[in-house]
Amino acid sequence: MKIVTRRFGFLLLFAVSALTSLPAVGQGVTTAALRGFVVDETGQPLPGANVTAVHVPSGTIYGAAARSEGAFAIPNMRVGGPYTITASFVSFESQVEENVFLSLGQTLQKDFQLAEQAIELGGVEVSAEVDDVLNASRTGAATYVDEAEMAMLPSISRSTRDLTRLDPRSDGNFSFGGRNWLYNNVSLDGSYFNNAFGLDDPAPGGQANAEPVPFDAIDQVQVSIAPFDVREGGFTGANINQVTRSGSNEFEASAYSFYRDENLIGNAVSGNDVRANPALTFNQSGFSLGGPIMRDKLFFFVNGELSRRDDPGSNFIANRDATVGFGESRVDAAVM
Repeated sequence: MKIVTRRFGFLLLFAVSALTSLPAVGQGVTTAALRGFVVDETGQPLPGANVTAVHVPSGTIYGAAARSEGAFAIPNMRVGGPYTITASFVSFESQVEENVFLSLGQTLQKDFQLAEQAIELGGVEVSAEVDDVLNASRTGAATYVDEAEMAMLPSISRSTRDLTRLDPRSDGNFSFGGRNWLYNNVSLDGSYFNNAFGLDDPAPGGQANAEPVPFDAIDQVQVSIAPFDVREGGFTGANINQVTRSGSNEFEASAYSFYRDENLIGNAVSGNDVRANPALTFNQSGFSLGGPIMRDKLFFFVNGELSRRDDPGSNFIANRDATVGFGESRVDAAVM
């Protein structure tokens, strides 16, 4: 008896980035934010100072003006980077911060101290100390997995569930803090993405042995246990927040294929060899393509994936030699 399964997944992501950002719609957090103060050399606020942040790969520009106390805030920014942030004010020298990266759900603090142009200085040094554990931008216990970490971390099943195991409160089986995985909340690009029927897999598509969203289409993952953010709720386990990739001003393409068979699977249990593994083949292949439709304004990203798996129903063999005495029923035992 042989069971053959075929599954095909195709994902088309169409991302639009405009010069002005629109508020996120739906459940969950899909963006990042920037805030800080703009002051002069004496520490006095500079109301009306302009702060612009340019997402270098896509050319998207975000901006804000400092308020009366010198504070500024830029919400709903695209995650990742690098960003080039510039603070400017009339009769003051502009200050530029480059290679700034934003994580999913993060509110990054950036303060600027501007010097008057009429005064020539050898240099202006701005220093700050950031506590990664205790700081004002923390919104509860959370684990962030950005694009760079996703590229380096191994994944046997090529699923984002392998990345959620990085959270120290995970038991490795999609359960967090001892809570059953049915009490988790999974969101994709801010939308509800749970397994509504509670079948044998935490994510949609479990009955088909399929990943609903290919691994290469995920940009960042956030695991929150007890967030203070009112936008995240509806769970008592963990909130698994995912955002998908988007195109940029550069055309990028990739192709991949992952294969394994019975020769790549061990057959020793507690040091004892069991019967040889049955014939098994598994192949997962796909491609991705992204780029600009209108530079600095409109982008596209496409990912297609095909998976094939062949394996036997069972390799148990009936033992016909096990019998009992006269007048009793015959017993067939199964051995490996």
